[in-house]
Amino acid sequence: MGLHAAIPSATLLAAFFGPASAAMHELRSTYVQFSVLALSSIFFLVDPFAAMPTFLSITAGMDAPRRKAIARKGCITCFIVLSSFALAGQLIFKMFGITLPAFEIAGGLILLLIGIDMLEAKRSPTQESSGETEEASHKEDAGIVPLGIPMLAGPGAISSVMVLVAQAPSRWQMCAIIGAIAVTATASYAILSGADRVRRVLGETGIRILVRIMGLLLVALAMQFFVNGLTDLGVIQSKN
Repeated sequence: MGLHAAIPSATLLAAFFGPASAAMHELRSTYVQFSVLALSSIFFLVDPFAAMPTFLSITAGMDAPRRKAIARKGCITCFIVLSSFALAGQLIFKMFGITLPAFEIAGGLILLLIGIDMLEAKRSPTQESSGETEEASHKEDAGIVPLGIPMLAGPGAISSVMVLVAQAPSRWQMCAIIGAIAVTATASYAILSGADRVRRVLGETGIRILVRIMGLLLVALAMQFFVNGLTDLGVIQSKN
């Protein structure tokens, strides 16, 4: 075993750059990891690519400005709903006496069901139903319901946000979650407002492949939620 393998990375950083630089590197690494986790889990659950066919059905016959207005309203609704649950997450836990392990396991179950449906390249009934889609095509506020909620900000996305909040004791982690929600809402608007163009570029097959890949990663995330919940309950022991 070489010297670098034997000495922890934090020790090497401290030796070469000093304790302050090593601590800053560790903090930056933790921040990046948490930010990537937050962005990926929220984006996969909002899943604007899978919402495109329903969005096109709702906005069929509309001109481009009106279609963009509905997409913008839906994404703003998504941002407001998810941010509200992020900011009020701790209060909700205390109000109802919900523990983090219980919510991790419940959230993992919801994510697993959604991920399995995504592996089959279809939208989960927890995110939309055919009745809501048909009703929305005749509504002026379809951007709020059902596009904003529950199609984009559905139970899975809300559960993921609240689990992330419960795992985020510091202010910078909360900022990372709000930032991930903002990036997801902005990307969703870009995808939905240009849904025709995106569908032409990716094709139906490309969209299905993309949704299945997201579904696979979502199932893995769901299992990680299960493991975290069982570890916090003491059912299984952490290797750390």
